[in-house]
Amino acid sequence: MGRLSRRAFALAALSTLTTASGAEAAPRHQRRAATEMRGVWLATVSNRDWPSKPGLSAVQQRAELIAHLDRAAADRLNAVMFQVRPTADALWPSPYEPWSQYLTGTQGGNPGWDPLGTAVTEAHRRGLQLHAWFNPYRIAIHDDPTKLVATHPAREHPDWVVPYGGKLYYNPGLPEVRAFVESAILDAVRKYPVDAVHFDDYFYPYPVEGQTFDDDAAYDRYGGDFANRADWRRYNIDKLVLETAAAIKRIRPTTQFGISPFGVWRNASTDPLGSDTGARVQSYDDNFADTRKWVREGWIDYLVPQLYWNIGFAAADYAALVPWWAEQAQGSRTKLYLGEALYKAGDPAQPAAWQDPAELSRHLTLARRYQQARGHVFFAAREVAADSVGAMARVVADHYREPATPPR
Repeated sequence: MGRLSRRAFALAALSTLTTASGAEAAPRHQRRAATEMRGVWLATVSNRDWPSKPGLSAVQQRAELIAHLDRAAADRLNAVMFQVRPTADALWPSPYEPWSQYLTGTQGGNPGWDPLGTAVTEAHRRGLQLHAWFNPYRIAIHDDPTKLVATHPAREHPDWVVPYGGKLYYNPGLPEVRAFVESAILDAVRKYPVDAVHFDDYFYPYPVEGQTFDDDAAYDRYGGDFANRADWRRYNIDKLVLETAAAIKRIRPTTQFGISPFGVWRNASTDPLGSDTGARVQSYDDNFADTRKWVREGWIDYLVPQLYWNIGFAAADYAALVPWWAEQAQGSRTKLYLGEALYKAGDPAQPAAWQDPAELSRHLTLARRYQQARGHVFFAAREVAADSVGAMARVVADHYREPATPPR
C-alpha cells in the first residue's frame, strides 16, 4: 500500500475493527479464544535471567528453568524465547560448538542434562511455545581468543574472527562463516520440535566510537560487485536470513523463523520511507539489517522490533513507531509483534514515564488500535518473575485475563 499519514493510517486500522452491520453477535457464554503473541525473552548470556549463576547443579538449574516456565504460564503468556546460543556456544549437546560457560562456569563443561530438550518438553507441557533464540555472530563478550576452550571453532579458524569493541565476533562477510553458523543453528532444529528459530538484534555489531570493524580482507575478496561496503554488508545479512529461512522449512516445515531487531529501521530525516524518529542508531545503517525489507518481502514468519521507549519519548516515540511498523506489515505474510521494555519499569535511571506501573499497559492499549500488531514480547524473564513495581501484573490484569493462542 502507499505511504499514509499516521492519522489516516490509524483511522484505517480502526475502521477494520468495526463489526460489519447486521453481523450476528456471538452469545456471551461462547467466549472466543484470543489469538495473539504473549511472549517473554529468557536470556542466558552473562546469566542475565537463567541460570541465576554458573555452577549450579543440574537439579537446581532445572528447578529454576521450570519456575520461569511456570511463571509465564501463570501470567497467561504463551511463548518463551529461550536463548540457547548466547556466545557461539550451546545449551544442548552440539557437535559444532562447546557447552555454554553460563551453565557450569567452564566453557565446554557438560552440565549433565539437556536444557534445550527439557525446555521444549516442559514448555509444551504447560501450553507454551518454545522459540529457540540464537545469536548468530557473537563469539565472546571479551576479546581474548585464548580464553575460549581449545577446541572452539573460533580458535581453530582465527581468520573467521574480528575483535571489536572489547568483544569477539565471527565475520559475516565470509561465506564459510555463514555456512558454519547456519549448520550450528540447524542442528537444534533437527533434534528438537522447537516452535520457532529466533534471532535478536545483533548482526553486524552496534557502532563503537573510534573503532572500525575490520572486514577489509573479506570485502576486497567478495565485495567487488557492490557499490559500497554498506550494501555488501546488508547483502551478507540478507543471505543469512534467506538461507536460514529456507533451511528451517526443509528440515521442520512447521517451525517458524522470527527476528527481533532494533526498533528503528531508519529515521525519516535519513530516508523519507523511515519513521518519525531521531534515533542515534538505525538498523539499516548500523547493524546492516534491512528489517523493513524482510517484512515487506515476507522473508520471515514474524518480526519483533524492540520498541523499548515510552509513549512521548522524543527521539523514538512508541506512539510513532507502532503505526509506522503496522504500515510496513500491511499486506505482508510476516506477522508483527512488538518488543516491550519491561526491564525499564520502575528503574530510577529511566524517564519519568517508566516510573508509572501503567506505562506498559498503555502500550498494549495503544497497539490494539492497529490490527497488524498481533502481540507483544517482554524483556525479560527476570523482570516477569520479580515484577518489582507491578507493571507486569498491571498488563495481566488489564489485557491477559483470558488465555490466548499464538498466531500461526
